Amino acid sequence: MRNLSVVTEFILLGIPHTEGLEPMLFVLFSSFYILTLMGNLLILLAIVSCTRLHTPMYFFLCKLSVCDIFFPSVSSPKMLLYLSGNSRAVSYEGCVSQLFFYHFLGCTECFLYTVMAYDRFIAICHPLRYTSIMSHRVCAILAMGTSFFGCIQATFLTTLTFQLPYCGPNEVDYYFCDIPVMLKLACADTSGLELVGFISVGLMPLSCFLLILSSYSCIVCFILQIRSAKGRRHTFSTCSAHLAAILLFYMPVVLIYLWPTPSPWMDATVQVMNNLVTPMLNPLIYSLRNQEVKSSLRKVLHRLGFLPEQLEREIGS
Repeated sequence: MRNLSVVTEFILLGIPHTEGLEPMLFVLFSSFYILTLMGNLLILLAIVSCTRLHTPMYFFLCKLSVCDIFFPSVSSPKMLLYLSGNSRAVSYEGCVSQLFFYHFLGCTECFLYTVMAYDRFIAICHPLRYTSIMSHRVCAILAMGTSFFGCIQATFLTTLTFQLPYCGPNEVDYYFCDIPVMLKLACADTSGLELVGFISVGLMPLSCFLLILSSYSCIVCFILQIRSAKGRRHTFSTCSAHLAAILLFYMPVVLIYLWPTPSPWMDATVQVMNNLVTPMLNPLIYSLRNQEVKSSLRKVLHRLGFLPEQLEREIGS
């Protein structure tokens, strides 16, 4: 890929129409980033430290938290650096890495949501066979499969983007290297590659979404057969957090890659939501409606000294 290009580095211009707002954006985005890291690390500690949470559902939630730690770390550190007044330059290899890991972690997370929907389908519709179907071996295979297919998708998209020659302009009108903005800088006709990339980027999340929709259609049909209202509420509550996380994940994806004519400012705003806000909210979504996770989190915070024993008893009561 390098032999085809004369450009050795790219200049990130940042979020459009935010000139003069760099100090405020630095404080805002650094707060989001720190909260994201802390929230997902606490979820990991809470699940690992509590043996009751060593189940398939929480195993996949652990992997989701790992993805939510690394996903914003692909673009946020460089963005925070130039917002604080440092260089906006990123090397050619750094740009390739940024694009690869962004799509690798994003695709992995997309596949992971699909696996989590399948897990909820088995748990609700086939509870007696749940432990035999979702065995440790099956969970490990599914978890590795999400990363494997995410890597395949990211490798294809990265190769597709950087097989083009980059020999002229090197100013990226964005705050990180992504496919649409990189294709604009290529010194070649990109119409065919844009179509292939659009199909590839759109087909994968659409297929995952249809599988998730199928799983939840079966779950809804099963819930409607439960006679007691309390039973229906309890069963649905086990899925509500996952459904909320799916909506937060897919709304930005649709707006970024499938919206007909997005404005650069709107596109960047949605990307910030996708990169920083959604990973920050996931720990809250999965902990606020789950008593077991909240109980384990209280114990972790108490051990770390962030939650006094008296306050812990008051919260627990």
